[in-house]
Amino acid sequence: MDLYEGEIYWHQTIKNPPTYSSLTEDIECDVLIIGAGSSGAQIAYLLKDTELNVVVVDKRKVGQGSTSANTALIQYMGDKSITELVDAFGEETAFRHLKQCEQAIKDMEAISQTLPINPEFTNSNGLYYVSREEDVHKLRSDFDYLKKHGFQVEWLSEKEIGGRFPFEKSAGIYAYNEGEMNPLKYVYGLLEAAKQCGVRVYEQTEVKGKRLDKEGVTIYTTSDYAIRAKSLIVAGGYESIEFKKNENAKIASSFAVVTTPVKDLSAWYEKSMILTAWPYIYMRTTPDNRVIIGGLDEPITDVTQRERIMLEKRKQLIQEFHTLFPNIMVEAEFYLGAAFGGTHDGLPMIGIEKGFPNCYYIYGYGENGTVYNMVLGKVVVDLITTGNSENLDLYLQHDR
Repeated sequence: MDLYEGEIYWHQTIKNPPTYSSLTEDIECDVLIIGAGSSGAQIAYLLKDTELNVVVVDKRKVGQGSTSANTALIQYMGDKSITELVDAFGEETAFRHLKQCEQAIKDMEAISQTLPINPEFTNSNGLYYVSREEDVHKLRSDFDYLKKHGFQVEWLSEKEIGGRFPFEKSAGIYAYNEGEMNPLKYVYGLLEAAKQCGVRVYEQTEVKGKRLDKEGVTIYTTSDYAIRAKSLIVAGGYESIEFKKNENAKIASSFAVVTTPVKDLSAWYEKSMILTAWPYIYMRTTPDNRVIIGGLDEPITDVTQRERIMLEKRKQLIQEFHTLFPNIMVEAEFYLGAAFGGTHDGLPMIGIEKGFPNCYYIYGYGENGTVYNMVLGKVVVDLITTGNSENLDLYLQHDR
């Protein structure tokens, strides 16, 4: 799968990144993780202090998959509105999920402070606004649910938004205790910490097939080496569907720009994340005072189509920013078009191979996929280490 095209920003933020060897022999392990992006790296980190022998493989160099295109807004709210989740799954289930996401953010912040490579995790707040008057009641419903369940949120009227920001919108939710970070440094930091505890990491090691039996799984690489494991976790991001298709998954295309550094961002209240659903746009800042602007998703997967509209999307994203911040002049220095995965029902997913309960598939699909990957990773780690997870029922996708 072609995951992205364009000029990537995160590669410029780290000098002399860690490198890992390719697999050059047959090996055995307790747990094999396919994929060294945010999903696989977080799971490797969570397993590092167990007594399990853990191996991570990736067909690319580490960090060169969707991690490079990740804009790393760390949120608990996702693609579907809170009210839509409640209507689809019931209030109890919807908020069990949201509480898992809230805890995952806390876990990620705590972990970030311990890593040998600093991922620059910043506790941040987010403004979720609507532009259309007819959407205000929907947003208010989301706010009421969040407030009821103890989330730290604030309702902002049009006047109150205008009092904090250089723009006015019909209404908004101001959510506290979310976050931002450098996703590439996060993945490197997680893997380096795991490696220090004995986890083996192999990059440029592509899987071409697998054989399952009662005792475990054997994975074969394109270089004709074999990895024998008791448990397998496929954490291949959007490419997980190439290992095991899932009817609930959907792949589209999203776009983003990273601007040149801005001298003065004082007009941007608390440098809050800014998000709106119609049209889908998000904005955040970086530690070096750049602005990341993304969204304008399109329901296309063809790379040629994506490349054809990428420059126009770059222009539109800059225009969207200047609509909100007319006095902050920015130019796009980096830009990309990328594959973006979501689910039809709004929840991330775990798949388990039929007849082989120790073969797991991670589908952390959605606009806050890094958070979802931590949530799903904790579930799978519990299953491997204890045989049980109280949250498996939230995310398990059964074969159809």
